Amino acid sequence: MTELLTPAPAPARPRAKRGEGQWALGYREPLNKNEQAKKDDNPLNVRARILHTYSRRGFDSIDPADLRGRFRWMGLYTQRAPGFDGGKTAMLAEEELDDRFFMMRVRTDGTLLDAAAVRALGSVGVDFARDTADVTDRQNIQYHWIRIEDVPQVWERLEAAGLSTLEACGDSPRPFLGSPLAGVAADEIIDGTAALEEINRRYIGDPEYANLPRKFKTALTGHPSHDVSPETNDIAFVGTVHPEHGPGFDLWVGGGLSTNPMLAQKLGVWIPLDEVADAWAGVAAVFRDYGYRRLRSRARLKFLVSDWGVEKFREVLETEYLQRRLVDCESPVSPRAHRDHIGVHDQVDGLKYVGVAPVVGRISGTTLLGLADVIEEFGLAGARLTAYQKIVLLGADPARIEDLVARLDSIGLSARPSGWRQNTMACTGIEFCKLAIVDTKDRARALVAELEQRLPDLDVPISVNVNGCPNACARTQVADIGLKGQLVTHEGSQVEGFQVHLGGATGLGANFGRKLRAHKVTSAGLGDYVVAVVSHYLADRTGPEEPFADWVARADEALLRGEAEVPA
Repeated sequence: MTELLTPAPAPARPRAKRGEGQWALGYREPLNKNEQAKKDDNPLNVRARILHTYSRRGFDSIDPADLRGRFRWMGLYTQRAPGFDGGKTAMLAEEELDDRFFMMRVRTDGTLLDAAAVRALGSVGVDFARDTADVTDRQNIQYHWIRIEDVPQVWERLEAAGLSTLEACGDSPRPFLGSPLAGVAADEIIDGTAALEEINRRYIGDPEYANLPRKFKTALTGHPSHDVSPETNDIAFVGTVHPEHGPGFDLWVGGGLSTNPMLAQKLGVWIPLDEVADAWAGVAAVFRDYGYRRLRSRARLKFLVSDWGVEKFREVLETEYLQRRLVDCESPVSPRAHRDHIGVHDQVDGLKYVGVAPVVGRISGTTLLGLADVIEEFGLAGARLTAYQKIVLLGADPARIEDLVARLDSIGLSARPSGWRQNTMACTGIEFCKLAIVDTKDRARALVAELEQRLPDLDVPISVNVNGCPNACARTQVADIGLKGQLVTHEGSQVEGFQVHLGGATGLGANFGRKLRAHKVTSAGLGDYVVAVVSHYLADRTGPEEPFADWVARADEALLRGEAEVPA
């Protein structure tokens, strides 16, 4: 009898790597609903439908693909409907959380806003947005309660003042961060204003750059304080000096926070002012063509830079997009300093600039109208917004400074704020944001007031960044005290609270804050916790010269949890 032999199984074929949706590698077929919506119609086309259809027929006429997708290219998101607590955020579909009103974001891109522009911004808040207006940490003005019927009038008023909402949201080149002191700082390395203007002129609204894998955040500064948080942007140009060629910009790429935070990587190059726009377009095109489009959670530039490495990224940028080598130059040294320009300071021309601090960026249309009056009354050059939810006024007469400071105080804008008011930021939070889990603006304002009472004489700056969800719009991970909103269990019930990140920083020693395992703080107990941990720092530090972040890196965990007895 012949024995039948069972053939050996064929060796398993290696599984083909799944495509990431990179256009340059041939993966053009849309892999999720966002990519499909952009393929179906260029999002820039939605402007005409807003002007000629939706604003005339009302909210119910809006195509859902426009409402929850393409509207973002016009700076519009539906805001959170009232009555849904944080527990509903992850449980309900987006359309269930939609209100019939919009958040509208107005980009300033580092522009100097004259009195007419500030007045236009204020009048929109008063006339169309229930007197809302927030200064964001991306130098935007953000409104709420906007009706679709009013959008054409709002745009007309803004555009008459040289302002725009175009691509303020969406998978597009988001609003730029520029140095508030461009052109006036005595210690400025290079004024980058012309480069930002050229990028805006060439590429904002250009269909070739309007369909990116996800948002694309730009920062540019020629100031040595690096006052635009370059480490946390997709692309940043940072002032540097080449030993032979003089002032120019280094190029940093791949920064971003959210649930997978990464700091931008430095190319170590020198780019002259008149080539910045070309370099920007090259990096944006690399992202457009090679960026990951399959999974939204992996669609930021930081993931591509991390996977490739900065050397390969530079090679592809130079060979495929710029067709030239960039000039090598050692990256500039990062400063250890807070960068918001609050207070009264000298300009290069003998005039003064004055930085003022709204509380966590919350102002109003009325406040902006008052600020426009101040600009006219004191003959100021104008205002710039900062990357820290602050406002800087340029061109003040030194002889009138005290009158100016008092006048600003009268409209709620302090040039000599407490350290807590100066160094606390907060995102929009559950009041309007559909992604948020907890209240942020009101809680942060109450926290500032409490800390001013309980720790009034703090001798060092300690930043507190309050975020309503993990997306880190308020840059939670790079604050001294970063607070990420979530629901926490307290006495058997779920209540609003925060996960704590301690000792984050940008600049010299840039790092992400230390998370304490299983440590959560309730919203109601937030003041007690911050007082405890700051009191421990003050008692345990080696001296006033030891920064909070350095202390956190070496401190006993019981002190960081606020569990040890608070020093008297």
